[in-house]
Amino acid sequence: MRDVFIAGAGQIPVTKNQDESLRQMGARALTAALTSAGGERVEALFVGNMLSGMLSHQQHLGALVADAAGLRGIEAATAEAACGSGAAAMRWGYMAIASGQYDAVAVCGMEKMTHTDRYETTRALATASDWPQEGAHGHSFVSLNAVIMQEYLRRHLANRSLFAAFAINAHQNALTNPNALFQKPLDIALYEQSPIVQAPIRLFDASPICDGAAALVLMSAEALAARAAPHPRVRIAASASATDSVGIHDRHDLLQLQGAILSSRKAFAQAGLGPGDIDLFELHDAFTIMAVLSLEGAGFAEPGKGLWLAADGEIGLDGKIPISTFGGLKARGHPVGGTGVYQLVEAWLQVSGQAGANQVPNARVAMTQNVGGTGATVLTHILSREE
Repeated sequence: MRDVFIAGAGQIPVTKNQDESLRQMGARALTAALTSAGGERVEALFVGNMLSGMLSHQQHLGALVADAAGLRGIEAATAEAACGSGAAAMRWGYMAIASGQYDAVAVCGMEKMTHTDRYETTRALATASDWPQEGAHGHSFVSLNAVIMQEYLRRHLANRSLFAAFAINAHQNALTNPNALFQKPLDIALYEQSPIVQAPIRLFDASPICDGAAALVLMSAEALAARAAPHPRVRIAASASATDSVGIHDRHDLLQLQGAILSSRKAFAQAGLGPGDIDLFELHDAFTIMAVLSLEGAGFAEPGKGLWLAADGEIGLDGKIPISTFGGLKARGHPVGGTGVYQLVEAWLQVSGQAGANQVPNARVAMTQNVGGTGATVLTHILSREE
């Protein structure tokens, strides 16, 4: 297997009521990534998306976006893994180069969700649950995460207010991210005043429905060496994926994200690293309870202790394990098929020293974790800066 590097990245601002079409959104992010990489032409494009067929009546996004970006003729396909679709597309791109099939490929994650009414969007999102057992009975991802959060509070006798620190941290970091949806501060008083959407989840425990697109250009070491690199060399040190049951009723333990545990172990083994070597962790904070379980599943905290990393101030930009460094899903936004690529773009900015006001000091190794559903698919990537 060959080494794979990120040569460039692009993103568009996360918004509500996006007035661009899917192809325009994807093409704009992809063009920005190609420009960032020095204008290189790629041999293949892998697109991550979950909902375009249901909400926009448009499938076949690989060819659609390739054509819109002036790349007609290349191989192109769409990856779907629910909210993990963006990182699934990244894994396809990684494997295409690592295997020797191609030397330069592009990855684009995208979603348009706000042009339909909230009921239609919520119902479409619920198709990533175990539909006969969950979605068909009225469960949404809010209600499923509420069940998990309630069990966490019960089993660990936790103070529900401690979850606020995750949302507050995300909003603080989004203030200096021009591509974030929410650029407004949050404090404990405002958090506690927010409505309960489904007990015990408050409004600020959940990520928003939104639109967005982000893209990356990946290259082999040989292709990267043959050009004047405009950025520091950032290698994909690990790419791993694992699964669990789609329905939460079939989990061995409701509070253990086996997909996160297994994909993290695979990634650490591949990279030859451990949790103590990671400088920042872009986790999947679609809900604050998922942030807690991801920290515990990836090995950054013992079961029942993930809450305290936030409460003790260890998740900020200068903390022990910075998370949501550009606002995360909670404040940057969660355009589901695009989220995994946004995470990777942000991790690349961090380890290449281009994060500006959001820069984690001396960051050289970053980990991302993109979750599909309530943990049924989990994709973990580790990026490492090389001089």
